[in-house]
Amino acid sequence: MREPDHTRRVVITGLGIVSPIGNDIAAAWSSLTGMKSGLDRITHWDPTAYAPYVVAGEVRNFDPAAWLDAKSVRRTGPEIHWGVAAAKQALTHSGLEITDANREEIGVVFGSGAGGQGLFIENQMAWKEKGPRSVAPTFIAHGLVDSTSGMIAIQTGAMGHNMAVVSACATGTHALGEAAEVIKRGDVTAVISGSTENPLIEVAHIGFMNMRGLGAPRDGEGPASASRPFDTDRAGFVLGEGAGAFIVEDLEHAKARGATIYAEMVGYGSSADAHDMIQPIEGGAGAARSIKWALQRGKIDTSEIDMINPHGTSTPVGDAREALAFHSALGARAAQIPISATKSLTGHLMGAAGAVEAIFTTLSLHHQTIPGTLNTRNVDPECNLTVALETRQAPLRAAISNNIGLGGHNGAVVLRHWTGK
Repeated sequence: MREPDHTRRVVITGLGIVSPIGNDIAAAWSSLTGMKSGLDRITHWDPTAYAPYVVAGEVRNFDPAAWLDAKSVRRTGPEIHWGVAAAKQALTHSGLEITDANREEIGVVFGSGAGGQGLFIENQMAWKEKGPRSVAPTFIAHGLVDSTSGMIAIQTGAMGHNMAVVSACATGTHALGEAAEVIKRGDVTAVISGSTENPLIEVAHIGFMNMRGLGAPRDGEGPASASRPFDTDRAGFVLGEGAGAFIVEDLEHAKARGATIYAEMVGYGSSADAHDMIQPIEGGAGAARSIKWALQRGKIDTSEIDMINPHGTSTPVGDAREALAFHSALGARAAQIPISATKSLTGHLMGAAGAVEAIFTTLSLHHQTIPGTLNTRNVDPECNLTVALETRQAPLRAAISNNIGLGGHNGAVVLRHWTGK
């Protein structure tokens, strides 16, 4: 443990992902830049009764046995399977080895919006149908929101600072930001950070449908058309599932071991609307504050922001108020900055959204590429944004990843292209 130093620089040296568009970084990036959608008709249950809300972004072709032993797979839910897989991928990607000599210097900050709600539902049903002896004695330990952060530590041997962040759909953004803060205050030299979510549970789908939050495909078009951020005919979000992970590291530590640096984490802002449990506040004032604070803390001028990965859920009110937040925080620049709304391809991964979208933002900076937004054909003039409709190469200096969660949680991170300086 070192003395706090908030001038300490923090970088991203490893990435891992399990998502509707790919279960590793190479596959997900190829799908993202190729604008290949991961949205399709739900297969986890028969969605016919909920038409037209029958689309989701499901994880496909994932084998948990490749990442966990049989007992761990049996006792845990998909959110833990995906989180551990993403974390182990990120470690391998970074080249960081956890040993007896350094394990107390490596932490875990890994969140989830709801944790293992599936395990709780399964055991509730088992109790009602078969009696109390059918309830698994291990389900509580494995069904908590912090279960994934605990399992990642067990699986990797990381013994430093360990916590789970919970802030609904802003969870992944906050987890990345808090990981950087843990390093700056001297607790550890590296953190396995990220978030995971398993929201494709039938009762959750029904709840969001009754909330009137879900979107459906365009008339006469296939499932891939269901999410259309900032479009004039956007109608709601599409649920998705998966996990994203980072290795966040002290710059000097990363340089000393010769790590590849994918981006620098330069700014982090967090705020509350203090307004409503569902709708963001009028004018997007809360999200605007978190973006402004992230820019201020990173000492980044708005002129340096060359791309935004927005929350961009495709809801009529949410997209409009987020656009207002961009205009409030970024001024005249807001209308010019390319918007890469990647939920159009993945759906909304809820608590995992911020992590997965910050991964895409990191890769965009690293590859100097703006991924296109699928399905957005007519940008809503009231939003007054420049949505990237096709993938293209572009010089990118810095980018914002922004997320907004139920309960009025707002989070923004500013990442900078790593030039070696």
